[in-house]
Amino acid sequence: MLLPRPVSEAEGPYDAGYLPRLEMTFHAVEEPITEPVAKLGGDPVWLDEPCWPVHPGTREPLDFIGQFPVPTEPGEERRMAYLFLSYNDYETGGMDPEDGEAVMLVQPGGRIPAFAIIGPAGTKGRSLWRFGPDEEQVPVQFRIDMTAVPEKVERELEEHGTVDVRDYVGGKPSYPDWAGVEAPWRFFFRLGGMESDGPYFLNFAYGAGFAYLSPDRLEGRFSWEAA
Repeated sequence: MLLPRPVSEAEGPYDAGYLPRLEMTFHAVEEPITEPVAKLGGDPVWLDEPCWPVHPGTREPLDFIGQFPVPTEPGEERRMAYLFLSYNDYETGGMDPEDGEAVMLVQPGGRIPAFAIIGPAGTKGRSLWRFGPDEEQVPVQFRIDMTAVPEKVERELEEHGTVDVRDYVGGKPSYPDWAGVEAPWRFFFRLGGMESDGPYFLNFAYGAGFAYLSPDRLEGRFSWEAA
């Protein structure tokens, strides 16, 4: 799989921390994905010991949203970032990147964020889901393919400050308002929200979620902004 590479001169979340920008497309699968590859939903394919975060208030397991390969330098070991979000009454957690309702873990060798509450051994929550015909929550799973964004799209971003790509890894981010985190966190990927009639449900108030990595790529953050 094509992966972006770290950019050494990136200093914060407004820079292109990883290049090239890759568009993510999601393809529903019939069989569970059990390999450490990019995907939404299903069960995490851990590269280290299972480590499921729980809500800091209720201690309910967070929902597993997906796993994303971490950009690496040539010769580095493979790492994966695992995204978990809370869900309560149509509201998806993650407006505050450090309140424990959005947790992104990196394995192997990653640091567990200080605000994250990890459940006891054997903890397991739901995975990404969609609404069924009777409003039931139906688990879903998608393979993520990544393709380089055309140069024309990159030029439009430089000229107009926006990019006509919904879900992408790397490149310079386009925020509705502000990044949600400060330097030295570096932009990692953008994941668009999806409403109740979509193939999966993530309530970002018609906005998008943004993931970040520390400069050493061993710790993550995630927050979303409304449109």
